[in-house]
Amino acid sequence: MLYFSKFKVLSILFVCLFGLFFSLPNFLSNSQVDKLPSFFPSKQVNLGLDLRGGSHLLIEVESSILVGERMDDLYNDLRSDFRTNNISITSIDISKNEIFIEANKDTNFNSLEDIINKLSQDITSQFATIKSQEEIDLLKISDNKYRLKLSEVAVESLRKRAVDQSIEILRRRIDELGTKEPTIQRQGKSRIIIQVPGLDDPNRLKDLLGTTAKLTFHLMDPRSNIDNVSRSSIVLYSRDNIDIPYIVEKRSIISGENLIDAQPGFDPQTNQPIVNFRFDSQGARKFGKVTSDNVGKPFAIVLDSEVISAPIINEPILGGSGMISGGFSVQEANDLAILLRSGALPAPLIILEERTVGPGLGADSVKAGQIASMLGLVFVMIYMFLSYGRFGLYSNISLIINLMLILAVLSTLQATLTLPGIAGIILTIGMAVDANVLIFERIREELANGKSVINSIDNGYKRALTTILDANITTFIAAIILFQLGSGPIKGFSVTLAIGIVTSVFTAFTLTRFIVARWIRKSNPKIIYI
Repeated sequence: MLYFSKFKVLSILFVCLFGLFFSLPNFLSNSQVDKLPSFFPSKQVNLGLDLRGGSHLLIEVESSILVGERMDDLYNDLRSDFRTNNISITSIDISKNEIFIEANKDTNFNSLEDIINKLSQDITSQFATIKSQEEIDLLKISDNKYRLKLSEVAVESLRKRAVDQSIEILRRRIDELGTKEPTIQRQGKSRIIIQVPGLDDPNRLKDLLGTTAKLTFHLMDPRSNIDNVSRSSIVLYSRDNIDIPYIVEKRSIISGENLIDAQPGFDPQTNQPIVNFRFDSQGARKFGKVTSDNVGKPFAIVLDSEVISAPIINEPILGGSGMISGGFSVQEANDLAILLRSGALPAPLIILEERTVGPGLGADSVKAGQIASMLGLVFVMIYMFLSYGRFGLYSNISLIINLMLILAVLSTLQATLTLPGIAGIILTIGMAVDANVLIFERIREELANGKSVINSIDNGYKRALTTILDANITTFIAAIILFQLGSGPIKGFSVTLAIGIVTSVFTAFTLTRFIVARWIRKSNPKIIYI
């Protein structure tokens, strides 16, 4: 096992150079990294929230809003379908997410049920697709009175979809801020944990996340006034001035779902910040038709039930693009563009908990971790050298290269290093040394049995290999399980532990064996002390 082919030698040297080359940016300041040549790696290890500081939010998705919206849709559709199908209804009312229907005595219940079943949507539970009839629970209260509400499975499906969609939209919004490695994960049924390391303005994050960003376009209702609002219209107020009412039609002419792009810009005439938007082909056709039919009339651009702009349609807008002006600052225009690009949240978010970790605490944690790592490394290296002499020195060289390899892999993968991750690196130091101790003790046993130097070293590595692999494979499996089932700090620990196990096996066994083999071939000692 002391023979190394040229391919193996080149492979070992390549891995060692990889560790040195890609770990070097972590020992330089940001300004020094910026001055490096373009071909030189510039990626550094991403520090987690506990090391770098940042914002931690626990939010809840208010999914009950979706239940109310679905019931409103059903209520409107039922009224329309009853009229279309000549179903004689005495009354139909909605209250507390339940619809109460009172039919005439001669109304056929089967016809009523068929209409309701046709309006019922397919829903998907956690395990299987549920039949469409099961979205709605229909209860016959008396001969001609019925109560309708969403089933438990339908409510749970709405909640799950709302949380899943919210997580995706929140991730897009945070990525637009340019932050690295945010942590966004579900907690329980309707809660989401968000951790954004290195964010300097947590209030801006809360503003972005707390805005539903539901954009709609409505025509004004010229037939109504503030004292006499028709049933087909609603009263909204300006985002900047709550004293200014706008009477707009309930039904929107187009919604933000048709937006495909939104970018901040400046009005060429007033030089004021604006948001330029662009619709998809379907939205462009709808917007073009509405503006063509309503030239000279005002319409309202509504964001989360607030009017942000109410321009006059001077001419048909046929290109599918336009602009939103509303007295924005540059940052407000930029944030609105981010919100529109990422899409509207399905339901409002409630911030339940907020914690801000200052960079000072993160710096203290980094410093403490560095001191712990250095002390552990120094004491282990001193012990190995005093116990095993030259072999301990070779072990120390491989240990330093091992740490460089861990940093290089973390930098290349852009994995996030947390405080528990530093603990994983410290544990890796101990495991790497443990493998060398097994090898060196085996060599001692072989020498004590009267074997030659070469045979003792060769047998020592051979017999220790099985034990080293068994110990590291079982620990590696444990690290994978921790990564799959754990969250946050547990995942940080498992990542560095798994990477450290792989690099430790390479440095503790392959690299030290290579160094020892080169020394044996060069010096050919008759006696060794270990």
